[in-house]
Amino acid sequence: MLATLRSPYLLAGAVALAMSGGAFAACTGPGAPANTQTKCLTAVAIPGSPLKSYDISFVNPRRAEYYLADRSNKGVDVINTDSLTFKRRLGGFVGFTGSNDTSGPDGVVTHGRWLYAGDGDSTLKVFDLNRPDASALQQTLSTRGATRVDEMDLTTDGEFLLAVNNAENPPYATLFAANGDRGFSAVQELARVTIRSDMVPSIGLSIEQPAWEPKTQRFYVSVPVIANNPPGCSPTPPVTCDGGLLVVDPKNPDAIAGPFNPATNTGVVLLHGCGPNGATVGPHSNVLLGCTTANNPNDKITQVINAKTKNYADIAGIVGSDEVWFNKGDGRYYTGSNRQPGGAVLGVIDGTSVLIETIPQSSGSHSVAADSQRNLIFVPESAQGAGGDNTTVGAGICGTLNGCVGVYGHHARRDHDRDRDDREDRDD
Repeated sequence: MLATLRSPYLLAGAVALAMSGGAFAACTGPGAPANTQTKCLTAVAIPGSPLKSYDISFVNPRRAEYYLADRSNKGVDVINTDSLTFKRRLGGFVGFTGSNDTSGPDGVVTHGRWLYAGDGDSTLKVFDLNRPDASALQQTLSTRGATRVDEMDLTTDGEFLLAVNNAENPPYATLFAANGDRGFSAVQELARVTIRSDMVPSIGLSIEQPAWEPKTQRFYVSVPVIANNPPGCSPTPPVTCDGGLLVVDPKNPDAIAGPFNPATNTGVVLLHGCGPNGATVGPHSNVLLGCTTANNPNDKITQVINAKTKNYADIAGIVGSDEVWFNKGDGRYYTGSNRQPGGAVLGVIDGTSVLIETIPQSSGSHSVAADSQRNLIFVPESAQGAGGDNTTVGAGICGTLNGCVGVYGHHARRDHDRDRDDREDRDD
């Protein structure tokens, strides 16, 4: 299948010219350096209000679609990853309310025809991507909170969904029975998972991005701060406590998760030197964590932890990430590092946990997703102005001041990538 896809390098020139509209061209300036392995190819314009508030993104390579939680326009934007054009917007969200805690859409994930997205009013929305805009929304389910449903992930078969309410006090995750490959929507709540109160500071400090690891059959959920980790640390500003990784068995979820239990591979793994927001599963059951100084100013690395052994390795030179993504197509991790010292960057890390490069992005650029079949990396860029980009980077990538989704590519050997994908699919 990969051999039949059009090369993004052939598409880039035509799309860039179309997007420029006769003004200044996309992919110029500091966000598109000529000496990087990961090349800025083009930019996709987002219609409507300038893109100042957005959250998580996701790619479904089999549908050739990229999805962005666009709060500025109160919907999930859909981009065709084959033609690199805006396709549609799934609406009905609260938009940006002035507070991240109550804004939406937030987290977004897909399996087959089904798209799941969190909203700022503590609801999960379920869309049928095979239906037209007017009838696409199939279910709205309350998670019984007062703040947003944030990041989420699905099991490989799409049967279980774990979504987090990160701004509640205490924060919690909700496990749902999802739609899998069925042709009708019947999502229902199965369980709520919280962390033991003595482990999570009273100020919350949230639960963040979950990631499904198929070999251990567990969700691994970033927890930014764990009280008394290490002993005597401060869980309140200035925070000196490190974070943790909540491990959830969807078939036997704990209502209240405590310290890690190696016998069941569930509970909270204590991390060292990392307060994570993002989480993504790479090769060999490794989980890359988007550690950030926003959670603990002393945690200045990115970390990879093995889901089976819990051994870990630190990656220097990159920090401050929110969403992170592993691209099977080229065997690399990508990080949306909006709090990297010196300014936001797209971080590129190879499958052996070596930092390859960092590429400047617009202020606040914290979202990233990749299409593994086309080796395209999608990075939303903030519009210029108050509350948006305060540099020239985003405008240089977008070719406009209104923000965009920047499209990057990394040329990889197709036969090697196809063989690796086949092996991993069999292993999973």
